[in-house]
Amino acid sequence: MSMRRSKAEGKRSLRELSEDEQEEEEEEEEEEEEETEDEDTFEEEEEALEKKQKGKVAGSSGVCQVQSCTVDMSKAKQYHKRHKVCEFHAKAPIVRISGLHQRFCQQCSRFHELGEFDKAKRSCRRRLAGHNERRRKSAIE
Repeated sequence: MSMRRSKAEGKRSLRELSEDEQEEEEEEEEEEEEETEDEDTFEEEEEALEKKQKGKVAGSSGVCQVQSCTVDMSKAKQYHKRHKVCEFHAKAPIVRISGLHQRFCQQCSRFHELGEFDKAKRSCRRRLAGHNERRRKSAIE
């Protein structure tokens, strides 16, 4: 009987050891997962920062696209910096760029020739047509 007890005790001690080892392994795995999560979070934050900075004009605040425009764009709104057009020229009915009379389209955020606009509107016909089409679809439904 003493042998059986010792065998049983031996089995218990082996079981206990294997359970302890499993717990240790699980703890190690959890620690590794936490470390990789921290690294992932750091990498995600780094990528987000790069994307933010990617949109900004490096070094300078840009210059208006219009010839002979000397407006300081450093104090301009982000929209105007992004599209490289000062507020005055974005709203002007006629602007001369590359020798052509053009107007800034609010929908495309680009300059188009005057022929692409209806009268004094600030959106080109193509974009207005798409806008009106979407409005008609929602009115039908």
